Amino acid sequence: MSAKKDPSIWQGFKAFLMRGNVVDLAVAVVVGAAFTNIVDAVVKGMINPVVGAIGTQNLDHYSSCLSVSCEGDKGIQIMWGSVLGATLQFLITSAVVYFLMVLPMAKVLARQEARKKAKEAAQSEAQEVVEETELQLLKEIRDELVAQRRDAEYERR
Repeated sequence: MSAKKDPSIWQGFKAFLMRGNVVDLAVAVVVGAAFTNIVDAVVKGMINPVVGAIGTQNLDHYSSCLSVSCEGDKGIQIMWGSVLGATLQFLITSAVVYFLMVLPMAKVLARQEARKKAKEAAQSEAQEVVEETELQLLKEIRDELVAQRRDAEYERR
């Protein structure tokens, strides 16, 4: 019974892998990992020295002690500097992704949508003109037929 299910599971897995969005996701992960290295370098090379002008360049050294004494491994330390550093990295990464990727892509998509709507409006307007012309032509034909009927009835009398 499981022998019959295995080919369908593998076929389903193969179909899943062959979808375009899986490949896109893999590319995004690789680019994201490379981008993380750039952000790390910016934080360590530029942000930390600015913060270091006030205190230490390594944010990991900022901490608070919850116990009476925090020497070595003894005591309870809250490493809030590490959280601050990670938060800065997150904010920088988010800002760069938004301003260099999301915002430009949104503008491109908005332009494409505007062009599409303008094209549809132009087509709709052209269709209305054609329908008006056809309607006018049909009215003229009707009027001509009515006139011919009148003339034919007038001649019969």
